Amino acid sequence: MSPDELVYLGILAASIPVGFLFRYLSPPVKQGASLLLGLSIAIATCHIHTLHSLVTVIGTWIIIKSSWRHAPALSLSWTFLYLLFFRLVTWFGLPPPTPFANAVQLLLTLKMVSLANEVQSFHTEKKKEVSSFAKSPVIGGLSQEPSLYDILSYSYCYVGIMTGPFFRFQTYIDWLRQPSPQALPGWVPCLQRLKLVPVYGALFLTVNSFFPLAYVRTPEFLDENFFFRLVYMIAVFFVFRMRFFAAWCGAEAGCISAGLGCYPEKALSKPGGGPTVNYSPDPAAEEKYDFRTIQNIDCYNTDFCVKVRHGMRYWNMTVQWWLHHYIYPNSPFKSYTLRAGWTMFISAYWHGIHAGYYLSFLTIPLCIAAESAMEASVRAKLGPRGQNIFDWIHWFLKMRAYDYMCMGFVLLKASDTINYWTSIYFIMHIIAVCCIVVGRVLGGKREGRRGEKEEKRGGVKVENVKEEKTD
Repeated sequence: MSPDELVYLGILAASIPVGFLFRYLSPPVKQGASLLLGLSIAIATCHIHTLHSLVTVIGTWIIIKSSWRHAPALSLSWTFLYLLFFRLVTWFGLPPPTPFANAVQLLLTLKMVSLANEVQSFHTEKKKEVSSFAKSPVIGGLSQEPSLYDILSYSYCYVGIMTGPFFRFQTYIDWLRQPSPQALPGWVPCLQRLKLVPVYGALFLTVNSFFPLAYVRTPEFLDENFFFRLVYMIAVFFVFRMRFFAAWCGAEAGCISAGLGCYPEKALSKPGGGPTVNYSPDPAAEEKYDFRTIQNIDCYNTDFCVKVRHGMRYWNMTVQWWLHHYIYPNSPFKSYTLRAGWTMFISAYWHGIHAGYYLSFLTIPLCIAAESAMEASVRAKLGPRGQNIFDWIHWFLKMRAYDYMCMGFVLLKASDTINYWTSIYFIMHIIAVCCIVVGRVLGGKREGRRGEKEEKRGGVKVENVKEEKTD
């Protein structure tokens, strides 16, 4: 493990016991202490580069105060343009930011855009209440516009400051105002989330030692046989998954220990978004709680869901919620595949400016179009047994597609990514194009509308997959 990874691990490990202590604090003390701790972590790891995040926060606050009506669009433009400056600071003679500063900046960008949308929704609903003399039906809306101190506290809250998960400002406020945080579930769901982390960590270290990514960039790698080169991407993606499984499960445990994102099950919370229905505690019944709001990874369904489009929803789930609510609906395209492509482009930009991100993310719409074509032209015409066989083949190809795309994500450079894909003859691109052609030749009802309807529901179509719980 690199020194940076050890620092991340140390912060994650320390946040779990610290979280339980925060349950004993009053709301004002909790707010101040979480800000102080988060800001201390930022300064200790980012040093002078902490100013980048501070400038982003102040800029967003000015936008919100100046024009709440246009705050969502302006904040998105402001934070994304600042991301570009942040990544090109060396062009201006400034020192390059640390990896920790990059992590803070990424999550802060999500928070600021979400905050601007929440404030706009608050003012809009407030005007409707005044004109209609009726209480707003919006679920999980703000009760007042946040102050600069509130925004700073939310931005630098120590929980997930560098590792995520993303959570809305309202989720943060609900956490501060929990009436009896000590009575909420803690140890059991926390240990439940941590139980496989040692396994993920051991698998990451072991497989990474046998299949180092650096070897892919060497001339010797190209001398290996085709089968070896093909299998190597499977091992690399496995290492990639184990690393993030361990990190995100640990990050979720840090949220659970603090009680962040804990809501009654009847609130039907969504990862990233929080409650989707109004709820009120029933004094006569024992309340059941969950931590769905801060769930960032569903390890089982990431690997065993059938479709490419569903695999995305189980991975980095809180960020997927953000993309689904703030980017996908505002896409300039109407086609589901093109809107998905636009969303993936924005996601690639958010991750960075390396060409590998764009090569990987923009392959996803091609895979979605391929699976939709085959589902409509082949699967729809099969019987139950045939559909079962189709789904197994579909799952196998889905995993290979993610193996293939992961190489661009980790190799970063366009030359390295193209060299690797060339070494395996762009096999997944060819398979995807062939599936689209076969689908067109065989004909069948188009699946685009159904995919769009699934997106609008914001849920995942049930495919006989097991839901992984966090409580």
